[in-house]
Amino acid sequence: MTVSFKALMVNKTEDDFSVDIKTISLNDLPDADVLIKVAYSGINYKDGLASIPNGKIVKSYPFIPGIDLAGVVVSSQDPRFSEGDEVIATSYEIGVSHYGGYSEFARIPGDWIVPLPKGLTLKEAMVFGTAGFTAALSIQRLEDHGLTPDKGKVLVTGATGGVGSLAVSMLAKRGYDIVASTGKALEHDFLHKLGAKEIISREDVYNGKIRPLDKQLWAAAIDPVGGEQLASILSKIQYGGSVAVSGLTGGADVPATVFPFILRGVNLLGIDSVYCPMDIRKELWNRMATDLKPAALSDHIQKEITLEQLPETLPTILKGQTRGRIIVKL
Repeated sequence: MTVSFKALMVNKTEDDFSVDIKTISLNDLPDADVLIKVAYSGINYKDGLASIPNGKIVKSYPFIPGIDLAGVVVSSQDPRFSEGDEVIATSYEIGVSHYGGYSEFARIPGDWIVPLPKGLTLKEAMVFGTAGFTAALSIQRLEDHGLTPDKGKVLVTGATGGVGSLAVSMLAKRGYDIVASTGKALEHDFLHKLGAKEIISREDVYNGKIRPLDKQLWAAAIDPVGGEQLASILSKIQYGGSVAVSGLTGGADVPATVFPFILRGVNLLGIDSVYCPMDIRKELWNRMATDLKPAALSDHIQKEITLEQLPETLPTILKGQTRGRIIVKL
């Protein structure tokens, strides 16, 4: 089959770095089991890093970024998938070392693909995307460690971002009392609409001082920020509570002590959405189509853009200028 189509291509040489829309063919795609006509993709922090020269995400050039995609199977050498199947592909090496979702067609290994659950459209799947999957995995890990709505307030940091905002909505759907932390004073109405009961500033979470143990404020926390703020959160978690950490936009170093762990039994839960096992992945996507699906999922869409708008839009996520999710219609 000879097909020409458009894709966003990044390229880096010794003298130049470029982000352009290119016309390519199926022969330019990597070998893999399943050919997908991409319907939607999304913009994540990793995708923003892939669009700059020193983002340290892309393994080799030229390359098609995009760690998320949802679409329809065109052809498959994997017996689990057939022409016409609606599918989701996120994580693994997609958009990092394997051509990603910013392309009208993608070839993806069958082992990386999730069938679209009943209750979700392809567009809704990318409103969730990797951000929503990460939020869902965070909630499941917290609940596996005993979190229930009657235990107390749950803190969500970076609450206007993709992971944070979707975590707020999912927790609200589950009946939790949510405290949302943000540095964006103009987004309080947005967070209240998603279900946050209380909104606090970043300084209320971390004011520059970290105590080994502080006043116990929250039963649990979802933190996509990390860094010194995470150390402060750990000192304020209630006895036996947990923190699910999934990011490091606030830094990789966490200057904590062992006191929250050995004196209050606090759990620090690492959330890895990239290599999460497929059985758990499928279970979570089914939950995202049912008990974790917000009633107004569309409220998370900051805007829907075209492939041609990607080069000008990608840098905004690195500048903290996004709210919720930006989805790309292919």
